[in-house]
Amino acid sequence: MRGASGGGAKILAAVGAAAAVGYLLALDVAREDVRVVTKALPMLCLLAWQWPPEGRYGRWIFSGLALSLLGDVLLDMGPGLFLPGLGAFLLAHVSYAVAYVSATRRPCWGRALPFGLLAVGASVLLGPYLGDMTLPVIAYVLVICTMTWRASAMLGSAALGRRAQTFALVGALMFAVSDGVLAIRLFVSPLPGSNYAVMLLYWSAQLCIAASVHAAATVDRTASQSAALQRS
Repeated sequence: MRGASGGGAKILAAVGAAAAVGYLLALDVAREDVRVVTKALPMLCLLAWQWPPEGRYGRWIFSGLALSLLGDVLLDMGPGLFLPGLGAFLLAHVSYAVAYVSATRRPCWGRALPFGLLAVGASVLLGPYLGDMTLPVIAYVLVICTMTWRASAMLGSAALGRRAQTFALVGALMFAVSDGVLAIRLFVSPLPGSNYAVMLLYWSAQLCIAASVHAAATVDRTASQSAALQRS
């Protein structure tokens, strides 16, 4: 679909947006199978938009999107699949982090500090409420904070281009906020209406992360065209 016309991308956007609206409308009333389908469709549209994945960065982002889709399905099929769903999302964040490291390996330890503090603070806040889920949830917190740090490490580097870097960082931050609200709702205290905020932030995050691939590809094409003109 990467090489498809703008019309193809618009169709995917329309289908994804309609499914997202359908899921939000049916969140508390529809059957489980309806929720699973409408929740999965936006991610399927993003995967189609990314197909075929190109380059190391694009392939790792595609892997993260696919693992997120798996996590969506598992989490919406019942509480008994919460742990596998959490594992799928943990691996998705690993994939995103590897994508960001593939773009730049500069450590940026100063930028790691706030995310390290966030990981410690979230662990301290959630810890008393987690019970048997303590280890998997704390591991998840550490991984998503690492992923967000690696997205921030790209900003201002020579990797991908400014727009791609911004999309990646904004997506990572929205993902962290979405999961933070979800964790509070699941383990600490009910938050009325939080389901809607969680999903809107989540889909926006995934869209930004996917858009970083397209922004990076635009930079690569522009650079290739400039090089060809210089050679001619």
